[in-house]
Amino acid sequence: MKSSFFNRLLLVGLFLAVASVAVSGQNPVQNPATAPAPPKIPARSSPAKPATAAASTAISIKFEKYTLPNGLVVILSEDHRLPLVSTNIWYHVGPANELPGRTGFAHLFEHMMFEGSKHAPGNSHFRFLEAAGASDLNGTTDFDRTNYFETLPSNQLELALWLESDRMGYLPDKLDQANLTNQQDVVRNERRQSIENTPYGIVEEAVFHNIFPKGHPYYADVMGSHADIQAAKLEDVRNFFKLYYAPNNASLAIVGDFDSARAKQLVDKYFGPLRRGSPVPKIATVTPPITAERRIVVHDQVELPRVYMAWLTSPIFKPGDADADLASSILGGGKSSRLYKKLVYEKQIALDVSVSQNSLTLGSIFEIVVTARPGHTAAEMEKSIEEELAAFEKAVRLPPNSNAREMALKPA
Repeated sequence: MKSSFFNRLLLVGLFLAVASVAVSGQNPVQNPATAPAPPKIPARSSPAKPATAAASTAISIKFEKYTLPNGLVVILSEDHRLPLVSTNIWYHVGPANELPGRTGFAHLFEHMMFEGSKHAPGNSHFRFLEAAGASDLNGTTDFDRTNYFETLPSNQLELALWLESDRMGYLPDKLDQANLTNQQDVVRNERRQSIENTPYGIVEEAVFHNIFPKGHPYYADVMGSHADIQAAKLEDVRNFFKLYYAPNNASLAIVGDFDSARAKQLVDKYFGPLRRGSPVPKIATVTPPITAERRIVVHDQVELPRVYMAWLTSPIFKPGDADADLASSILGGGKSSRLYKKLVYEKQIALDVSVSQNSLTLGSIFEIVVTARPGHTAAEMEKSIEEELAAFEKAVRLPPNSNAREMALKPA
């Protein structure tokens, strides 16, 4: 693995190759005693105003950002092209904040957030939103954050804010052992379905096991291990909520067809009374660099070999992160990308190619994944990938004003 291109992108680690070869066949946050009452649903707003012609081709997204006294960050961006409004609340917590023996806890808690809060018990959250015409509602967990979102007709903004504020302020009132046990089973089945019983599903976890040392917050998959999920206690859930699900550890974005002045009133009404939580401790983990190539073979119940190549790269928003993101698009961003054209179209030795830059706080992952065509080997894939990386590196080294450089970097 002689390519040095990624060192030019200010990356912080060396090469890691992974080939999957075919085998046999404390207490809840204290809030005011009285919560805001559920909102009265107003009449549907008038149709959205027609969009005006853009003055230029430059992308400009107008937004307003401010912070409530309790620490909640609010971002407002009006867009009246459609009579829809979306809310997206991010809690700045994920596996990066987990402790050894508590892997998967952030994802488990995401599930608990849909088990009902004090004034919206049971599955009321989904029922209210679906009855109001929600077209997109869910939650997701990644290594550095957990978010919850919904898209609704624009006259239903107050409903979304009431529901999200009730979860932020009054979830512990409905946390019980029955709900926890139920969601532990759900999450463990989700792990089986998406990792253990999916072709190549265990390989991605193996990649992270070999890039990050044991005990590192990124060592485990976002879903964690069966043992850690099952070991979670109700008191753990309550303490997790108290520390991480407070206004001062969250950001709320509202985008779409709404009036900013009215939205501010609603945000203040539903989120303003919630009390600030304790300061969230900073993550003290330092990600060690990879100083030598690491190579493993993962056996799975698959028919075709697949090659994974991964680099430990610059943390999100640090020098080199954007470069690697751009490189991922050029190398594997679609069927006109360099690696896809070379391996799938020209050499016809691969079925598919994907390249990604997974930007993370404690160190990002640049990854190339190639699945072999029947009759071809992982070694062929690896050799061809290296050749194309070398050609890409050569193109990047050409003078910036060189026509040859411009042609070499074009994906199509």
